[in-house]
Amino acid sequence: MLFGSIQLNQNQQSGVQRIKTGLLSAAILISIFSACTSKDKQPVVPAKASPPTAKAEAYILRPEAAARNIEVPGSLTPFEETDIHPEVSGRVTGIYFKEGSTISKGSVMVRLYDGDLQAQVKKLQVQLAIAEKTEQRQAQLLKINGISQQDYDLSQLAVSNLKADIGILQTSIAKTVIRAPYSGRIGFRNISMGAYITPQTNITTLRQLQPLKLVFDIPERYSSSMQPGQLVRFGIDGSSNSYAATIIANDSRISTDTRTLSVKAQVQGGESSLVAGGFVRVQITLGRNDAALMIPTQAIIPQARTKKVIVLRSGIASLENITTGVRDSARVEVTNGLKTGDTILTTGLLSIKPGSRVQIGKINNN
Repeated sequence: MLFGSIQLNQNQQSGVQRIKTGLLSAAILISIFSACTSKDKQPVVPAKASPPTAKAEAYILRPEAAARNIEVPGSLTPFEETDIHPEVSGRVTGIYFKEGSTISKGSVMVRLYDGDLQAQVKKLQVQLAIAEKTEQRQAQLLKINGISQQDYDLSQLAVSNLKADIGILQTSIAKTVIRAPYSGRIGFRNISMGAYITPQTNITTLRQLQPLKLVFDIPERYSSSMQPGQLVRFGIDGSSNSYAATIIANDSRISTDTRTLSVKAQVQGGESSLVAGGFVRVQITLGRNDAALMIPTQAIIPQARTKKVIVLRSGIASLENITTGVRDSARVEVTNGLKTGDTILTTGLLSIKPGSRVQIGKINNN
């Protein structure tokens, strides 16, 4: 019985050993199979979805006749404007103008005290009368050789000196009377009766308001188009009337600060509604282009140094550089970068990227 029991235990152990060996073999086979199958399989990458087609409004370029006009701000100025100063110092004895009134050329505006100068003239006139009599007597003596030629010449010199001194005083007296240098309108009065004034004192300002001048600045690129005799038109706020002016002069240089050229024109006619110092809008015609390419201003994407538009070619958006010319209130002329028949986008400019597919929803051409 003991032997049988031992034999059974040995059989059980051998069976357990066989089971372990079988399990190990199965595990090895499973690992080998898994490794082989993993080499054959590739990771599945999901296909990218194509971006949705954007919708936008567009504008098709077509040549059209357009006047090359520009509008710039300007100001009306007096034709002449002068600050009135005395030439000599003195006390004011008379003021002969009213503030805001008109005055004619040569009219007396102010008188200064000249009593001392008048007294000096009278004194010299008495001396001159005596010197002239002395010169006449010596002329008679010279004829009979009563005096020398030198004595007679000295008497003549005395007469000439006195006349010169009287002339100097009369000139000084004339400077005590301030007259209007031209006809115009007087501004505010800066002096009063009895005031002592000097050549640095500004008595008032005289302005010639008929005709007026028009002063404006134009961009550097148009400077060659401004010629004397050229007609420009302008308007003022609060009025629908259009006024004309003729260019009389250009500045001798272009401003380095603003890159503009200053232009002066003479206003035609004497409209009472035009006031010196008033703001005006100047319209300048630079010519006419019968094949201009005009685009809406909202189609332009401003950059730091360039301007761009989104052009649609074969349904794909692309960003193009352009050069612009004159503009009006709604459109801009394109001088370089586009051609007839190009389609540019006018909406969705911030959301549509270069290379995007775009579907046109509306053509904005009139």
